[in-house]
Amino acid sequence: MTKVVWLKRVALVVLMTIVTAISSATWAEENDSAVKALSLRNIMQELSNNMQIVTDAIYREDWEQVAGTASQIANHPQPPIAEKMRILGFAGSNVSKFKSFDEQTHQAAKELEEIAMRKDGKGVIAQFATLQKSCLACHQSFRKTFKEHFYGK
Repeated sequence: MTKVVWLKRVALVVLMTIVTAISSATWAEENDSAVKALSLRNIMQELSNNMQIVTDAIYREDWEQVAGTASQIANHPQPPIAEKMRILGFAGSNVSKFKSFDEQTHQAAKELEEIAMRKDGKGVIAQFATLQKSCLACHQSFRKTFKEHFYGK
């Protein structure tokens, strides 16, 4: 093999390596932005965890735990403002319905907190059902299209 042929082969290998690296970086960047989870996903996961904590606390009649966790549900964190604007943009003409579900959930959780502080077991169970219904109504109205819109699922 002559030196010229050897240099051409080395140059070709270097070129292919660069092209592969650029292609991989571009693909990774596109896929990261496509599947990057919204902050809302973490907020919803935390709400789910809190709902499970409430369920367990009701079973143990730990009304202090129910009240404290209900307060966390009522005052759950909000997504950053830019993300919130994207979400409201997604909701479009249904934005008032979307906000209404959030307010219903907030109100149901606040009432759950108050009832738990009174150690009213039957009232806690009834109010927890109201809270679950508000979660379910929102999920049934928005979850599928939300996931399709933001995650392509």
